[in-house]
Amino acid sequence: MPELPEVETVVRGLREPLAGRTIISVQYDYPGGLVVPDGPIFTARIANQPIRSVDRRGKYIVIKLDPDTLIIHLKMTGRLYVVPDDATDHADRWVHFLFQLDNAHQLRFSDSRKFGRVYLVDDPAEVLGRLGPEPLADDFTLDAFRACFARRKGALKPLLLNQAIVAGVGNIYADEALYRARLHPLRRADTLTDDELVALYTALRQVLADGITREGASVNWYRKPDGTKGNAQTGLQVYGHAGEPCPRCGTPILKTVVGQRGTHLCPACQIP
Repeated sequence: MPELPEVETVVRGLREPLAGRTIISVQYDYPGGLVVPDGPIFTARIANQPIRSVDRRGKYIVIKLDPDTLIIHLKMTGRLYVVPDDATDHADRWVHFLFQLDNAHQLRFSDSRKFGRVYLVDDPAEVLGRLGPEPLADDFTLDAFRACFARRKGALKPLLLNQAIVAGVGNIYADEALYRARLHPLRRADTLTDDELVALYTALRQVLADGITREGASVNWYRKPDGTKGNAQTGLQVYGHAGEPCPRCGTPILKTVVGQRGTHLCPACQIP
């Protein structure tokens, strides 16, 4: 599933082609992907709404219209791209939402697994209100990070994946951050020293920033809006490297399961 760096890259790729445009109409063939409102209201309500901005909150793409807000979650296999009306793309076979723009271009939402979700709301808090802080925001200080883990006793990886605690972190970057901080994914949060909290805070922000710089990790379905791959996967140290030597100590990277998620770690560097 695209995480913060991938979604941020998508948002940056959509800003220019959507700037100043108006959504004239929408077509869709999968009502199951539309969360709110229902279909007839959705098509009538979104028509002729201008696009004011394209932003990100956690793993959500937030397109501010006037007066509503269009929110899209890519889930596992979603891809958003803007092309001329008559253009064809290999991803078109999975397009389930097509937003017609006022300049003979279309915003297409392709999603082969049909897990993606679309919302049209007057108040974004209806969808985004329960998300935790943005880990790369200026106000996400070390003290703010400490507050996220205060009085929590659970294992580190499930806590990092909890979007109500920190928004945007997923499987890839949780594994990478824990590896850099030399912390085991099953380590209990209430056992961390302050030095270890500092190390995790620093590692988390580093891996997310690196992921954005490299335009996301194309380890599965993720592609940028222009169809090309990101290259953050070339900088991953443990994720996807099961059986390969740890870059630090040479011990084979272990793949296990934590909280029902595939998890990569070095059993020598990351002691429980």
